[in-house]
Amino acid sequence: MKYGRTDSNQPDIVKALLRTGHSVQILSDVGKGCPDLLVGRNGRNFLLECKVERGDFTGDQAIWHNEWKGQAAVVRSPSEAVEVISNAIRGRQ
Repeated sequence: MKYGRTDSNQPDIVKALLRTGHSVQILSDVGKGCPDLLVGRNGRNFLLECKVERGDFTGDQAIWHNEWKGQAAVVRSPSEAVEVISNAIRGRQ
């Protein structure tokens, strides 16, 4: 099975995160439902799944997100990605 398929908005989300001082590791090639991005800011790590406006989870993604016990968020735009992390750092979910 080939991994690495990404939603079309992922490059813009990555650019916005980098431009606003975040570090970004692309995890798309991990597969098996793992989120697309590992993002670092202020000594903390965040997992982000990039989805287009009407995008849904694949079967593997649904299982992964259902079973994961830590933080993971779905983002659909560059501004939403930055906002999700900013809110988490400020203590707002």
